[in-house]
Amino acid sequence: MYFETQALQAGYSLDPSTGALVPPIHLSTTFERQADGSYPGGYIYGRTGNPNRNALEATLATLEQGTAAAMFSSGSVATLSLFQTLRTGDHVVAPRFVYFGVQQILAKILEPWGLDYTLVDTTDPGAVAAALRPTTRLILIETPSNPQLAITDIGAIADLAHAIGAYLACDNTLASPVLQTPLTLGADFVIHATTKYLAGHSDVIGGAVIARQANPLVEQLRLIQGVGGAVPSPFDCWLTQRGLQTLALRVRAQSEGALAIARWLTQHPAIEAVLYPGLEDHPGHAIAQSQMIGGYGGLLSVLVKGGRSAALRVAAHTRLFTQATSFGGPHSTLEHRASVEAPDSGTPENLLRLSIGLEHPEDLRADLEASLQVVI
Repeated sequence: MYFETQALQAGYSLDPSTGALVPPIHLSTTFERQADGSYPGGYIYGRTGNPNRNALEATLATLEQGTAAAMFSSGSVATLSLFQTLRTGDHVVAPRFVYFGVQQILAKILEPWGLDYTLVDTTDPGAVAAALRPTTRLILIETPSNPQLAITDIGAIADLAHAIGAYLACDNTLASPVLQTPLTLGADFVIHATTKYLAGHSDVIGGAVIARQANPLVEQLRLIQGVGGAVPSPFDCWLTQRGLQTLALRVRAQSEGALAIARWLTQHPAIEAVLYPGLEDHPGHAIAQSQMIGGYGGLLSVLVKGGRSAALRVAAHTRLFTQATSFGGPHSTLEHRASVEAPDSGTPENLLRLSIGLEHPEDLRADLEASLQVVI
């Protein structure tokens, strides 16, 4: 079936008691046991399972072409939980400029606990190969990356991981399964901040890990999910499932708008550089073209001439773009990322991250044109 059909039908069923087309929200935290102590409905307690969560996990597994998915209460804790399936002394390879929250998880939570890690330029397979050790258990990549839009060759890094018996996890938040399916390219796990494009309306936080096939880490991940309990509420799952129904339409429209705006910005005198893999001169364009499907995503970043102060002035003068963190919603946002990250995060001081929403691209272009005038 086509993606649009799967997004609507996977994990979906009519309510058997009423025939309602919209599934009910199962708020109960506990479920009845029969006289013999069994649970005929398959549910025991809200931490270990819920009908809304199970339906959402089934849908995500289908859309990412995997076999199992585990939902968490945020993208950050989804990533943290995957790392927690490893043991003290295991080694992880991750991108040098990985999302700032993941940098914090590795440096401030997991390194003191005993996990070893190396940050490298994952766009260079040679650098990844040089960082591997006998104790390397997991390679994490993020493609396109946030906020510098770097592109990593999923298949090449998967080959390196599998050659030493390690796993590859790919953060697919920026592309979504509409534009990229890393599990079909060799990745063992896909990670999502479902808060972004999957839920799509800036009103629910969540995260997910999807596995290509059963393996020991999947079993441990389920244990962490059920025992640790960092799971989304039934309503959160219901909202995310609803968002998936329009995912393909939203992402394709946002991707088209982002490409149009990125091309226009390359000619603007106030812009030093545009970071967007859909541009032919982007260093990762050829790889992105080979592993992404019909678009390059709704997120782009620009480097504003004049440094940090100029970038902040531009951000302060937009009318349609709202200064806000996060991305992937219907409303366009922009953010000066360096000011919310640590000084050593690697994000340039003149970088603005733009999340293209569902407004008309010409209106967004006019808004940016007016705001960029303050630095010309």
